[in-house]
Amino acid sequence: MSLNKVILIGNVGADPDVRSFENGGKIANIRVATNERGYTLSNGQEVPERTDWHTVVLRSQQAEFADKYVKKGSSVYVEGKLRYRSYTDNAGQTRYATEIAADRIEFYSTGRPAGDNQDDKSKKGNQPEGAKNETVNDNIPPRPEVESDDDMPF
Repeated sequence: MSLNKVILIGNVGADPDVRSFENGGKIANIRVATNERGYTLSNGQEVPERTDWHTVVLRSQQAEFADKYVKKGSSVYVEGKLRYRSYTDNAGQTRYATEIAADRIEFYSTGRPAGDNQDDKSKKGNQPEGAKNETVNDNIPPRPEVESDDDMPF
């Protein structure tokens, strides 16, 4: 058995890059930042905060969702698969990219109380009113029912 699954919770670094095709399809790319807090070791050594950037590829309904609702600074929860691809740039050199092919995207809330007074939209989680609790979940088949452990192939 093998599993290729990525789960990210982070902040979108720029508005989505959305491309439309003649057949009506859409694809969107977003960059998501994840952070690890800095800390101090018991011997006094300081480990700095670390930020990693991830490219997330959204297709179909997910791209529509990103186009309508996702903005720079949005907090998102993403599930998907790690993908590697290569391409040739304008100078003729082969380049390599690592991306997350998203199966699911939704807004992520930090659980702030409703009365929290923050006037700046970028500090509110950037969740538009029409997008509350909306989840886009493409190509995930329903889980099969398992009657008992005796049915397991191992």
